[in-house]
Amino acid sequence: MIKKWYFYTSLTVITVFLSSGFKPLNLETNPWFLINEEDGTHYLFPSEEQEEYIDLNIPFTGNFFVGFREAIGFKESQSKYKKINSLGYMGKYQFGIETLKSVGIHDKIAFLNSPELQEKAFLALLAKNKWELKNEIKKYEGKVLNGLHITESGILAAAHLGGAGSVKKFFRYKGKRNFTDAYGSSIRHYMKVFGGYDTSFIIANGKAKAKTI
Repeated sequence: MIKKWYFYTSLTVITVFLSSGFKPLNLETNPWFLINEEDGTHYLFPSEEQEEYIDLNIPFTGNFFVGFREAIGFKESQSKYKKINSLGYMGKYQFGIETLKSVGIHDKIAFLNSPELQEKAFLALLAKNKWELKNEIKKYEGKVLNGLHITESGILAAAHLGGAGSVKKFFRYKGKRNFTDAYGSSIRHYMKVFGGYDTSFIIANGKAKAKTI
């Protein structure tokens, strides 16, 4: 009888001990997890706030201008500031000599050695192209032309590739004729791939220079 009592007592103690080990801890809950939402309709993963992503390796760009800028830089040169291609185009955004001159840069060595100057040159060229293409942007933005949805960022990207003149010709032919560079990249492709980004803050300026941006 005593042995049975010890057996059941020991079994009860062991059961209580093991059960306590599986009780949830009172951990601090991050505000971006489900809180007081029993049906799960407000479950956010991992966060609505962009600041939550600053320590991650995955970029959070959405349709922001930074995404537009980095996408073009990677397409042009894999984002290498000192790259010179076989045709002599230079830097992260692959500027030609004449294009550099148009934004007020005459020292190509200084240009290649200055990421800051390259970024300013890119902004200046966007401002110039936005000025040159202001009528086309006003007329075609938001429309579908020969199966292609036209956006301002797509137009500016295409102008970066082939110049404002090529983009004007593209619209003159209602998108039915394509224009490509020496490597086969096309105006239409750039309009499609780089469409939908927010470039609204770029102020159209036909006289924009890199050093005044």
